[in-house]
This record gives sequence, structure tokens and C-alpha cells, in this order.
Amino acid sequence: MEAWVSYPLKIGSAIAFLMTTASLAGCGLVFHSIQRQVIEVASYLTGVMETSAQAEASPGSPSVRMTACVVEVADAEEITQRSPSIFLYQEQAMTDKLYKPYRQRFLQISPSADSQKVESATFIPPKPEAWANLCNKPQSERQVTVEDIGEYRCSVFLELAGSRYIGKTQPDGCPVNYRGAVKVTNSITLDAESMDTLDRGYDQEGNQIWGAENQPYQYRRIKSK
Repeated sequence: MEAWVSYPLKIGSAIAFLMTTASLAGCGLVFHSIQRQVIEVASYLTGVMETSAQAEASPGSPSVRMTACVVEVADAEEITQRSPSIFLYQEQAMTDKLYKPYRQRFLQISPSADSQKVESATFIPPKPEAWANLCNKPQSERQVTVEDIGEYRCSVFLELAGSRYIGKTQPDGCPVNYRGAVKVTNSITLDAESMDTLDRGYDQEGNQIWGAENQPYQYRRIKSK
């Protein structure tokens, strides 16, 4: 029989459990490929990664920590159209200012509309300061509402390529109002231990005003400190 996973995932170990279950062919459970990919992408994004190694090797490069964790959205059915749909909270902070994240968002990981890719949809919370260091809290306290996660802002669409996922925003990018930029584009290469991102912001004249230039930001997984 086919095993379908639906939101909400109420415990932090759910992703690991589902990935293990999906591999147990002997139990007669067969996950559609796109379902398995959604769960895998969510698991790859979850945890702590840093660009500290890149910063040490390339003076002038920022040392940034990216942290992500599973959250439960109480009324997720209001915005959930495809299954499985997994919600994450994600924040970025300079490694010497972890108490003060400079970029915060919620992610909804689900199949794309055509079920050919994994969509990572970004939502910007109206009160980001309320969620700073949310991933330090136990799973039982990481509960939010649709109102909390805010408005949809942008999507990255990822495709499986061997043992990694490669994705990018739509060709025209996504509208933003962040650090002087009106448009942002992003390209991502993601696997179990790392994520490279080409995150770039552009002004109204189409000039890049912040973000990666000649090489991507190189995030590497670390153990939580």
C-alpha cells in the first residue's frame, strides 16, 4: 500500500522516522519519490550550519550561522494544498552575535504544483523579534499560527541531482523590501552536510547591492554549540 504523510508533524523526530520508514521496503510501504524528497529536503535544512570555515579561508567573507528547526503550525490547513507539507523556522546571525539574528523566516517544504520538484516557500513573520532563537526551545514550545508566520514572499524550487538538490528562484526573482533591495534571486545546492547559496539583492535599476559575488556562501553543518 502507499503511505501518505500529511501535516502537522507534531514531534521533532518525525522527519527522521519518516525517512527511515520510507526505506523499509520489506514492510510493504512505498513512498512516492516526491514525498520522500520533500522529507529529505526538510531534514537537510534542519539543524545548524555555518560559513565559519569559508570566513577563515577567505578574509573578508562573513561568518554566518544558519539555524533551522521543525515547527507546528496550528491552522496549517489554511495554506496547505499539497502533502506532505513540513514547516520550518530558519534564522541567520553573525557567529559573534547569535543572540541577534538579522534574517528570520518560516519555510513551507512541499511538492511543487506539478509534483516534479520540491518547493521551499518563504514566509516573513510580521514580528520577527518574537521568534529569535526559537530553535533553542523544546519541540513542544515551537508552535505557531498562520498569522504568526506572516505573508508568503518567495519560493525556491529544488530538483534531485544524484545525492544533492539543486534549486533556484523563478527567473525574475522575488519582490522584497530588504536592505535597499526590491528583488532577490537565489540559487542553492543542498545535501546532507552542506548548503551553498548564491543569494543576491537588486535595486530598482537592476544593480546588485548585496549578496554573493564571485562564489556562493558555503554553509557547512556543525554540531550545536
